[in-house]
Amino acid sequence: MSRASVLLSLALFCGACSSDDDKSDDSGGEGTSDGADGADGSDGGDGADGGDGGVEVEAVCTEPTDMTCVDALILDLSLHDDKVSDGDVTTTVDGDDFVTVVDASAGGYSAAASNPWVYVRFTPEGAERVEIDDETALESMQWHMGLRRFIVRLNGGTSGPSCVGAATLAESEYADLTGVPDGLGFRMDDYYTDDCTIINDSSGLPGSPQVVLGQWWSYSGCVETSMKPHLVQLDDGHVIRLRIETYYGRDQDVCNATGAGGEDSGIITMRWQYVL
Repeated sequence: MSRASVLLSLALFCGACSSDDDKSDDSGGEGTSDGADGADGSDGGDGADGGDGGVEVEAVCTEPTDMTCVDALILDLSLHDDKVSDGDVTTTVDGDDFVTVVDASAGGYSAAASNPWVYVRFTPEGAERVEIDDETALESMQWHMGLRRFIVRLNGGTSGPSCVGAATLAESEYADLTGVPDGLGFRMDDYYTDDCTIINDSSGLPGSPQVVLGQWWSYSGCVETSMKPHLVQLDDGHVIRLRIETYYGRDQDVCNATGAGGEDSGIITMRWQYVL
């Protein structure tokens, strides 16, 4: 697929077992969000060439919505109104996929609450950092994903004013997700009760919400990447397949194999591709 056709169609964890942080501060269990178990879909797009092959898609939403529990969110997730993250976001092409590396280290576990989130937008040219502070992000549709340490939020539901949602296809392989399975539903982040009490994931860490992408990691001594694939529906209606592959800048494979190891925590690598 040519890039021209694509453009037309589109018109937070400490180094639990690393040397830079205290192991006990960054422990956690697997997130409990339960995306749909998937099946192979129909033929989709061409990855790094992006897009949908000329298929018409409808925007899911076009205007930001008023959020609930904003005051609780600002407090629980330590959001800032005076800082913009300078964490690097770099994207390269690997075959049909984009590979995006996000520095979500936020100064290390002990300093994370004092540092802002990194905001990312997915485009046919790759993922890019959005220059925006945390509180402004609560009124903006410019970003699709927010990252800090091991927490990965999507811009929708209780995380943001847009409508970005996802499904985790735990029984599928990333390479098999060439389209959107019939009947698949996308869920937005939803981690507050009616009285704005945060619903934490199984890690037991304060300010660790049960986000819809929570199944990307587990913990048994270090942050192990599950390699479970996700489908993420963007606000414009396009869908990407996504897999988070590393949390450590070094030795993620050692962590995954042994439950110990990994250095330079909070350096998140994502593999992704447009499928619709």
